[in-house]
Amino acid sequence: MSEVRDDVQEFAALLRRLKERTDRSYGQLARRLSMNTSTLHRYCAGDAVPLDFAPVERFAALCRATPEERLELHRLWLLAVAARRRARTTSAHAATADSAPSAADGSPSQLPEEPSPAEPSRRPWYRRRRLLVSAAVATALLATLGSLSALPDDDRPRASDSVQGVDPTGTASTGAPRPTSTPSPKSSRTTPSPPAGTSDSKQKPSSKATTDAGSPPKETGQEPPATGVPLTWSADSHVWQAGCGHDYVVTKSPQQVPPPPPPQDAATWAASQSAVHGRQTLVEISVQGRTSTAVVLEALRVRVVGRSAPVEGSNYSMSNGCGGALTPRYFDVDLDMDRPIARPADGNDTGTPIPAMKLPYRVSAEDPEVLLVDARTEGCDCSWYLELDWSSQGRTGTVRIDDHGRPIRTTSIKGLPNYGYDTSARKWVPWE
Repeated sequence: MSEVRDDVQEFAALLRRLKERTDRSYGQLARRLSMNTSTLHRYCAGDAVPLDFAPVERFAALCRATPEERLELHRLWLLAVAARRRARTTSAHAATADSAPSAADGSPSQLPEEPSPAEPSRRPWYRRRRLLVSAAVATALLATLGSLSALPDDDRPRASDSVQGVDPTGTASTGAPRPTSTPSPKSSRTTPSPPAGTSDSKQKPSSKATTDAGSPPKETGQEPPATGVPLTWSADSHVWQAGCGHDYVVTKSPQQVPPPPPPQDAATWAASQSAVHGRQTLVEISVQGRTSTAVVLEALRVRVVGRSAPVEGSNYSMSNGCGGALTPRYFDVDLDMDRPIARPADGNDTGTPIPAMKLPYRVSAEDPEVLLVDARTEGCDCSWYLELDWSSQGRTGTVRIDDHGRPIRTTSIKGLPNYGYDTSARKWVPWE
């Protein structure tokens, strides 16, 4: 059995290595593979082995496996499947060997043979129980029919009556609605209505929907339509490249500009200096459903509401150069286009590509997602915002993503003086 476990664990280990090179959870990968999240987790944990290689091949393609890795994955899958079959064959032989002595000894767990018609008194116990159950069901059915026939005509249910608690989708083969609950004796009685022009002060409004005689039946048993936006989101338009690099255009001299802030204080620093994003703006959008019900992000659109000449001032770089091994996947936006669009782009993790995020995409309370938008300009002072279309349970909508109610601004830095901060001299110095 140790050999079986080793073959299966080798296959599972390679699946985990491929999964770890993506930034997706088991749930996100499982949705793209059209399988259950727990099933994918069992494959990667070595608790199960797929009987078909097709889902494994799709998994490898989703994780951008190389041709050599796919061949190795196929080899390990064959060994894992063969190991599991050997384990099952061994268990089956052991079970057969254990049951043989019991059969020879006449084990009581075996069912008795079917008796002949000439021996009705020797009918086995399970046949007698079947007859008793059938007789009990028939008796209950006759009693129910007798109760219905004894009802007065006014109390008998009619097809035009609306029954509270009926599931409109759960109907019998005759077309009659199937009630999901039994009304109490008190609620089944008819209360006479007061004469026209009078009112009964003792009557209280009922919270349950009722249907007057002669009126068309209303649909009941359905939940009211949901209202409001089924997702929550937050946006940060002051994200720095790799957490340290960003440019701001400020219409002040270097002596009037304070030192660069830490990244978490960038928005406050920029507001105090009336700074505008220089050349590039990174917007990080965190999206999450309010409940476990899936919300589909249908499309991400760019709206440019204004273009003017670039801001005249100086460009201040928040870092003299930085870099990181991880470049997350993002949406690329060229603000200089007449009709800019958000194009999905791959990320990179130390040379390993991270697949781009393709819309439509599903989120929920358990599966949040972060969208990164990289917008650039080389020739204008652009004012713009984003629109995120969503759909859920037959409803659709759009949320606007901007800078706290204002359009986001990004300006070109061509021809502007550039400054970097000298930490030793503690001042801004010309920077190329």
